[in-house]
Amino acid sequence: MDYIPAKTIITKTKAPSKWFGIDYNMNIYKGCCHGCIYCDSRSDCYQIQDFDRVRIKENALQIIRDDLRRKTRSGVVGTGAMSDPYNPLEQQHLLTRHALELCDAFGFGAAIATKSTLLERDTDILQSIAEHSPVLLKVTVTTADDSLAKKIEPHVSLPGLRLRMIESLSKSGLYTGILLMPVLPFLEDHIENIGEIIRKAEASGARFIYPAFGMTLRGNQRDWYYHKLHELFPGQELVRKYQKQYGNYYECRSPKAQKLWEYFSEECTKRKIAYRMEDIIHQYKKAYQTEQLCLF
Repeated sequence: MDYIPAKTIITKTKAPSKWFGIDYNMNIYKGCCHGCIYCDSRSDCYQIQDFDRVRIKENALQIIRDDLRRKTRSGVVGTGAMSDPYNPLEQQHLLTRHALELCDAFGFGAAIATKSTLLERDTDILQSIAEHSPVLLKVTVTTADDSLAKKIEPHVSLPGLRLRMIESLSKSGLYTGILLMPVLPFLEDHIENIGEIIRKAEASGARFIYPAFGMTLRGNQRDWYYHKLHELFPGQELVRKYQKQYGNYYECRSPKAQKLWEYFSEECTKRKIAYRMEDIIHQYKKAYQTEQLCLF
């Protein structure tokens, strides 16, 4: 196991109200071994060498404890933005679990983004946090097709298993939903896929689905993605389609984005599934805001 030095781990976000109401970011691991072909964190701008090798930040739990102790205001600590906090090493090292215990002890909330069913292991701690602070669980599901997922996300829990976990977490009283992003152009951006995800989300008790009908491509990540498209989908000329549609653009919005959004928003409204950022933030935080007003 490789370790890297770190001076701080819990950092203040620039605009907490804009991205799921998260106040602080926490990344214990660097790099990711899930192998998702579309991961933006592989891009040159993040300067993560040997991205597929996971490294642990030295003295992570001590640093997290000291960081939380120094904060003058509590808030929601988000994790999973740059590296999945439930990679296979977490099963042995329990660093994410112990970090959540520290958040609980110091009175902070938690917002987790993951593709791993290992998240369910920490239900007990998340329930304990939810007794005093907001908890938001975001599980990425971009295709309802397990066979497609095996290609584009080769080393992670299958979507069917993730949906089963969402059902379990929802039944345990935790505010849980789906990150429907990225939706890969020419592979996942069709109504049949989006509709199937919405139907399965409703059946699993998901409280929200937050979408992005497209993806991002920039230095290094674009080359890697095109290489994997050639390897995994021979004969489909997907790279040619991307080059013709997007050139070197960073934001690769699906050509069907408007049509998909209209369908998606109508279906979610009909099923009473939240899908706008402001509604999701309001729903998972409202009980705690009410409690604070009552105390005041």
